[in-house]
Amino acid sequence: MKTKRHGAVLGLIAAGALLLTACGSDANTPQGQAPATGESSTPVDCGGKSKLSAEGSSAQKNAMDTFVQAYQQKCQGADLAYNASGSGAGVKQFIGGQVDFGGSDSPLSESKGEVAKAAERCQGNPAWNLPLVFGPVAVGYKLEGVTDLTLSGELVAKIFNGTVKKWNDPAVAALNGSAKLPDKDIKVVYRSDESGTTDNFQLYLDAASKGAWTQGAGKQFKGGVGEAKEKSAGVAQAVGSVDGAITYVELSFAQDNKLSIAKIDNGSGAVELNDASVGKAIDGAKIKGTGNDLVLDLDSIYGSTEAGTYPLLLATYEIVCSKGYDADTAKAVKAFLTVAATDGQAGLADAGYAPVPQAFQEKLLTAIKAIA
Repeated sequence: MKTKRHGAVLGLIAAGALLLTACGSDANTPQGQAPATGESSTPVDCGGKSKLSAEGSSAQKNAMDTFVQAYQQKCQGADLAYNASGSGAGVKQFIGGQVDFGGSDSPLSESKGEVAKAAERCQGNPAWNLPLVFGPVAVGYKLEGVTDLTLSGELVAKIFNGTVKKWNDPAVAALNGSAKLPDKDIKVVYRSDESGTTDNFQLYLDAASKGAWTQGAGKQFKGGVGEAKEKSAGVAQAVGSVDGAITYVELSFAQDNKLSIAKIDNGSGAVELNDASVGKAIDGAKIKGTGNDLVLDLDSIYGSTEAGTYPLLLATYEIVCSKGYDADTAKAVKAFLTVAATDGQAGLADAGYAPVPQAFQEKLLTAIKAIA
């Protein structure tokens, strides 16, 4: 779990009308504010399997640590082991029946056969994608003497596909007139492992680059330039140690490694990654999944030109069987997810994430209750 400095960016979200720091619905708490006790009023039916297993997204690792701590406190003797191996590995391990649920920064893909394979794993029942962790993706960089930098979606695309190679390139200078940009090579660092963060980042580039990004999306980076490092911690550490480097990474990892974070201008002025801009983006997210499959439609956010919206938003899913678990596993999975969607959300702002919006919390609890 991160120190409270991470809450400086997102901490105000939890107290605003937009989001509820999902600690439950205390009857004495005004709408949109977190209960003072931090204790959820949502009942949790503890029991079943004593130790769950899950694997996947490294982007949500710190959130999962928070969830596990809350789960252990709520359900005495219960535990969950989470292996932050990356979204691709998490999906594969879930489909293969090696873990009780998977963590992924992207929902299951129908075109890749993941939806069908997951249904087989779930005894012929559909798997559901449940978004439990929200967080912005930072364009993090290290450049001596430059800590205030603005990039556009088009420029980010050109940097990450190698079209723009120097920090003092005229395209960079045009958005940063007052900055003293050095004649230094831009050193791109990207994820080597399959990653939902990579997928979301490339989807953003596809939507916001005005055609500059032609490589497509997917969990494998397709830019064709740069140095590959494994997992979120790996890319952040690499950039933090090399002047002139740049990467895409979740906010908490950028903060941990003291990276500078670029502002994003998608047509309506430079937008800083902060509580208001992230909250505005989450407010615009819509669900495109059906029933209790809560897949989010983030395309409109990625390509948005609305002023004050930070467009690079990551939603991390827990991939679960709707039915098909044995009774003990189903009970424990439901207990863990209920705690994660309520008490567990209380510590996320301090860890660099945004708590789930209240409307999503209600949908999550409905879906969790329906798991069998």
